[in-house]
Amino acid sequence: MPIDFHLGPTEAGIRTAAAGFAQGVLKPARAEYVKYTEQHKRFQATQPAYAAAVQGGLLKGQVSPKFGGTAGSLIEAAIMVEECYSVEPSAALTIFASGLGLTPLNLAGDPEKHAEFVAPFLKQEGAPMASLVFSEPGGVANALEKGAPGFQTTARKEGDEWVINGEKLWATNCAGWDFKGCDLACVVCRDVTEPDKHDPNSDPRDHVMIILVTRADLDRCGPDAFQVLRHVSTPGHTSVSGPHVRYTNVRVPAKNVLCPPGQGAQVAFGSFDASAVLVGAMGVGLMRAAFDAALAFAKRDNRNGAVPLLERQAFADLLSGIKMQTEACRALTWKAAHAMEKGPGDYNARRELALSAKIFCSDSAVKAVVDATNAVGITAYDLDQPFSELLNNAMVLPIFDGGNVGIRRRHMQQLMLLPTYDAWAATYGTPE
Repeated sequence: MPIDFHLGPTEAGIRTAAAGFAQGVLKPARAEYVKYTEQHKRFQATQPAYAAAVQGGLLKGQVSPKFGGTAGSLIEAAIMVEECYSVEPSAALTIFASGLGLTPLNLAGDPEKHAEFVAPFLKQEGAPMASLVFSEPGGVANALEKGAPGFQTTARKEGDEWVINGEKLWATNCAGWDFKGCDLACVVCRDVTEPDKHDPNSDPRDHVMIILVTRADLDRCGPDAFQVLRHVSTPGHTSVSGPHVRYTNVRVPAKNVLCPPGQGAQVAFGSFDASAVLVGAMGVGLMRAAFDAALAFAKRDNRNGAVPLLERQAFADLLSGIKMQTEACRALTWKAAHAMEKGPGDYNARRELALSAKIFCSDSAVKAVVDATNAVGITAYDLDQPFSELLNNAMVLPIFDGGNVGIRRRHMQQLMLLPTYDAWAATYGTPE
């Protein structure tokens, strides 16, 4: 099969539909949520846009076909993310974060055992919300080192139930629309059923599990079972909810265990491998928006000179740099998306490309917006211009979804240290 970078009819249709949704639903949503000053109220103001996404099949489109969903390829998802992020990143992130919340089920769920947990996201009605509840107040970058205490959110088996206790932070959507808990939370926690002997050589991965916690579970456990301790305000993505929350003696039946102890870490990080590609697409969307805004400015403004700004070499050099970086990042994102599902190479080789897309595109997005700001000059500092918001949105890409420094680059290092490491397997395959 020849190499072909053209979009097929399906991909082109998804791009057109996503662009229409971004302009028709997400952009007006921003006009509504910016009326509020508090971030948690801004979040709640996006519920109609989220409900429109549910009705339009965007949530069902993030559920695996094995559950009756309509999820397509990772390339299709990347195309959709880019289109939405080039218009309105904040409201878009809330939608795609529910997709991340469903990813552990897509990876490890059994349609016979877990269909009830997925059912609300297939109906295309209401505004059901999912969350991958992973990060903790003390950080998790080093939680899986041998001898480390591991995750501080714990689960203890008592009879036919698991009892969850602990605090989480930055888990997008975890509190739901009313801040009493989302419809489905995939809670990453540590099994403490057996007494901890504090073995310095123990592997924390052996105790990591994922438990499904529904809103019905929280309601059954009473009002003190789930609490929002603090709503976090952020400089970018200002309508997103990722609060500091606490689980207190949340009891769930054994059927809610998605990944038993020892299997949770692999599925959690597998979920973030897929989302790494989509963060790359987020970066492309922001770079594209920065380029378009700077180009439009250059065509209409001459700074009281004799020629339009685009005829100035300094301006054109910065703009051409942004354009080339955007094209390179899109190509890497699409390559990583294709490789994750199609290969070649083993999973580690394909995973390396996903990590590369996350790191390179997120770092590039920050640089692109800074370059666009420098090109436009002091006018870019005006809040009526899009550049400050673009920068605030871009700044989180290198540090969320697994920080580039603390997690993602370290994962690349771990791959390179493997005796079987083949640097180019994801491109050329593994030699026989």
